[in-house]
Amino acid sequence: MTQLESQWIVGFVDGEGCFFIGLNKNPEMTLGIQVLPEFCVVQHKRDEQILYALKNFWQFGVVRKNHGDRLCYRVRGVEHLNKTIIPFFEKHSLKTKKKIDFLKFRKVLQLIENKQHLTVEGLLKIDAFRLEMNTGKSKKKLVLIDGQLDLVDI
Repeated sequence: MTQLESQWIVGFVDGEGCFFIGLNKNPEMTLGIQVLPEFCVVQHKRDEQILYALKNFWQFGVVRKNHGDRLCYRVRGVEHLNKTIIPFFEKHSLKTKKKIDFLKFRKVLQLIENKQHLTVEGLLKIDAFRLEMNTGKSKKKLVLIDGQLDLVDI
């Protein structure tokens, strides 16, 4: 198994990683919206050993098919994100603009940890951070209509 060093991981994630916040409608959630934070790294299947080396390094996460011939190492568990991924990148700072996404991702996880995702105001804050991340690729925005939250096309 490939042994990874922290600074190599930082460079690799700077180039190939993503800090992502998903929002989904879910009637079982308190406000009908589920927040899904995710850290992932995508690679062509020929380099899947690197994704498994990341999984081995952190001792959690999954390697799954992404799109076509690409695979993804993915971490979605809030506890793993808060207790391991966030502290790792606080200690070993990203060098590119990806650091800005990381800082917003960290703020969202802090809001979740403080149960703000269970309030309308907190969800709207989370959505504002989400819309600023990953060069604003989101196609939906969270809005409050007649006291109800909904995801609408933008």
